[in-house]
Amino acid sequence: METVDALRDLEQINSLKHYLKEHSYRDYLLFVFGINTGLKISELLLIKVKDLSNSNGEIKDFYHYSEMESERRKSVFLNKKVKEAVTSYINQVNIEEQIYLFQSRKFKQPITRQQAYRIIHDAAVKVGIEGKIGTNSLAKTFGFHAFKQGVSIALLQKHFNHSTPAETLKFLGIKKEELITTQIDVNL
Repeated sequence: METVDALRDLEQINSLKHYLKEHSYRDYLLFVFGINTGLKISELLLIKVKDLSNSNGEIKDFYHYSEMESERRKSVFLNKKVKEAVTSYINQVNIEEQIYLFQSRKFKQPITRQQAYRIIHDAAVKVGIEGKIGTNSLAKTFGFHAFKQGVSIALLQKHFNHSTPAETLKFLGIKKEELITTQIDVNL
């Protein structure tokens, strides 16, 4: 299996978002959800619409799910960008027919991992992003930018279920000698 890269450049991220939003809001949501939560593609594709909203119909602050390997309960924060994208998408689809958030247009099942890869990879090619971009790029992009913004490698290691900090740095594509300037913004 070929390894893919994180999207480090914010302009590339924004061009991908723009392209995906113009072509398919579901695909745009897949990208936005992935780069803002760091969930694996297999976890993203199993999200059901009903799991994201509370009884008032508002999008929750956290998405709770069971990890596939260990069946441990985990939670992931849904930031403002994810909430806005989910809300807009839900307003565009027939919610009674929408079981999975990333549902196939033909079946009441989520899109496949292969289809998700094609969506992300083809969009990256179309906007001229060089490098290896695929579905794993979403989680790697989340991790890289979280690290750059001051999130500790230990916290990211836990988020990604890695056994060592070195494994997490390798996953994110950060070499020990690479100088990453963190932008810790307390914003009190």
